[in-house]
Amino acid sequence: MKKFEGYEKGVDFGGWLSQCSEYTDEHYKTFIVEKDFEVAASWGIDHIRLPVDWQVFQREDGSFIESGFGYVDKAIDWAKKYKLNMILDLHKTLGYSFDEDEEKNNFFANEKLHQHFYALWEEFSKRYVKFEDRLSFELLNEVTSPSYSSAWNKISANAIKIIRKYSPTIKILVGGYWNNSIDALKDLAAPADQNIVYNFHCYDPLMFTHQGATWIKGIPADQRLGYPTTYKEHNDAARSLGFPDFANQIDDESKTYDEDFFVQKWQAGLKVCQERDVALYCGEYGVIDRATPEQTLAWYKDINAAFKKCGLGRAAWNYKLMDFGLSDDRMKGVIKELIKYL
Repeated sequence: MKKFEGYEKGVDFGGWLSQCSEYTDEHYKTFIVEKDFEVAASWGIDHIRLPVDWQVFQREDGSFIESGFGYVDKAIDWAKKYKLNMILDLHKTLGYSFDEDEEKNNFFANEKLHQHFYALWEEFSKRYVKFEDRLSFELLNEVTSPSYSSAWNKISANAIKIIRKYSPTIKILVGGYWNNSIDALKDLAAPADQNIVYNFHCYDPLMFTHQGATWIKGIPADQRLGYPTTYKEHNDAARSLGFPDFANQIDDESKTYDEDFFVQKWQAGLKVCQERDVALYCGEYGVIDRATPEQTLAWYKDINAAFKKCGLGRAAWNYKLMDFGLSDDRMKGVIKELIKYL
């Protein structure tokens, strides 16, 4: 299977130019600064995944906001200074968000919104393919419903053609439905060329990594689950809260989650990538700040061992805040140890 060279260990800078509390210059200028690139580089990583939202760069009429591109320019410069590669990830586009509460998911059936999406990727391409030796593009974050699969294959194919007008070789990341589930890779279109990378996210076991996640309707704020945990403890929690789809199936539920769980979980996706001769990358993985730092460290050790065994590049969610912050004060007691397992 191909390797995604230069993107072995990374961290997400979510919350800076995406999922913003306010889409303002004041936020952009203060949430992430050059020092954060220096700190992240000191963790021994080789890249930053930079999520961005359309509102930073575009108005609804399609006109561009020049100042928004300036922040990406700074990120590219700072990444170069600290010897980091970067992924430019379009986290939200007009008419689509992975966040169900926004209720704006009319993108996939709306040609006008497709053109808005294509125009932004054309502008990104004009400006940034010259940095392709240290920059890659990610078309869209976390397609949700399988019902979008066919439309997404067509839209992503068109976007790839637009980018290829400007560069035949810049790496382009594409993920599938169920929020970039590895199990959805089989339904992605075959890679358009040899410079496509398949992308997945991993937050298993979900009742641990998202314990108390109030943005998931049905999970109470006080729900807790430790790690390591058994399949039974996890599955009982999932079923009791009305999430049977979150339960992981295994004959012997008394077994405990460990690195082998992840290795087995990823096998079907790895097989797809081997058959299609395409590189595979995990753009997000992490643990919510409701878990203890010690439990978070234990989880990172297991998933890191699995990434190494499978030869997968990855980026941890998230550098700061966003409910998953690795540089937050609460993590000070374990961060020196944890960064060994990014």
